[in-house]
Amino acid sequence: MTTDLAQHIEALRVVNTHEHQIKEDPWRASGPTDILQELFAHYERGDLVSAGQPVTLADELTNPATASLKTRWNKLRPHWELIQYTGYGEAIRIHAKLLYGIDELDLASLTAAQPRIAAYRKPGQRLHLLRDVANLDHIQTDDFCWPCLPDASGPDFFFYDLSMAEFAYGNIDVEAIARETGYTVTNLSLLRQAIAALFAKYAPVAVAVKSQHAYGRTLAWRERPLNEAVAALEEVLRHGDKASADARLCIGDWCIGQAAEQCARHNLPFKIHTGYYAGTGYMRLNRIPAGNLCELLIKYPRTRFVLMHIAYPYSDEMLAIVKHFPNAFVDLCWAWSIDPYSTMDFVRRFLHAVPVNKMFGYGGDTFWPTRGVAYAAQMRRWMTRALQAEVDAGDLTERRAIAVADRFLRLNQLDVFDMAAKRRAVAAAMKKNAPVPVKRGTPRKTGSRR
Repeated sequence: MTTDLAQHIEALRVVNTHEHQIKEDPWRASGPTDILQELFAHYERGDLVSAGQPVTLADELTNPATASLKTRWNKLRPHWELIQYTGYGEAIRIHAKLLYGIDELDLASLTAAQPRIAAYRKPGQRLHLLRDVANLDHIQTDDFCWPCLPDASGPDFFFYDLSMAEFAYGNIDVEAIARETGYTVTNLSLLRQAIAALFAKYAPVAVAVKSQHAYGRTLAWRERPLNEAVAALEEVLRHGDKASADARLCIGDWCIGQAAEQCARHNLPFKIHTGYYAGTGYMRLNRIPAGNLCELLIKYPRTRFVLMHIAYPYSDEMLAIVKHFPNAFVDLCWAWSIDPYSTMDFVRRFLHAVPVNKMFGYGGDTFWPTRGVAYAAQMRRWMTRALQAEVDAGDLTERRAIAVADRFLRLNQLDVFDMAAKRRAVAAAMKKNAPVPVKRGTPRKTGSRR
């Protein structure tokens, strides 16, 4: 029997705090054209390779130019049978059922679904799928760049993060920075001014700042003395990609600190990837625990840090952090598809340990709106199970469970990201047809070495 709680979660207009959704024109021009590409070109590729499928074969099987659907499915099917029960496998099954009416993946059902793909790439379908089918309030997208301009295809729905990943890696692209800000970085003072100029330029319309630097370096952060940062930047500017790892880590730490200061100044949350890596064969577990970030949280108490993906598999550590630090929040984005059972358990443990305002319950973390529909449905299913288990155990009434769902899936996000004000700012920028108010002084070519 469907409960009031389940019906409420199904109907709730959920805030999606993390995506990499491609924009309207690229989706229409280069979205999926093949049903195996549509269903198997997402995170499940990692599970397929982990199960034994060669990487080259994974690429081949989602490319319709390589062979017929029948030939490719026959090669894919043995590995699909091995991964179909994982979180990613479950998302494929949800995707196939919701958008293509497929109850069981086989050659006949896949062949019948093939003609339906093109309909999802018609004008406006990207917005329709995410807003109306997935039933989302809005999505926050990291598209790996500094510009985060209003999206004309849905300015009240598509919001964008300002990326700090390259700075955190210690990659100082002098030419790109100069084009974007007018500052040619030759010393630390100019780098500070350039970062400040990026924030002044994009913070009015950015919904947050994002960095996934755990993919290329440790999350461990420490405050860098001025002389160390000066020397590190000189080495990076002189040697570029061939600069030492220590120099890049040092200037990366310094840039992260600058970004944290700017986030507090511009009232932007700072999202940081923690935990598990996408893909296979290169993850270094010592880099990814959220506990590596404690020094950063201590140093910048006025900055709100959104720690993503429950630091899987270090979720106990994450609970301790968000319980202890007023400026730390946990985001369950991507976690539902990585390991839905552990994420369900995390929700229950969180409820008994952490103030209820410290969690954001959903982000799809995917590129295509069709898979976004599946991930949203998967989350609703497992969030319902988590909160219903609390009701069944007698620890929540159904009324209170509904209130918790509202907080986890909507109210906390609207508050922390100040979405009412952000929507007003984006609407004003669109109305003026000048979405990026630039606030910077006269670019300087020289300066102190700070």
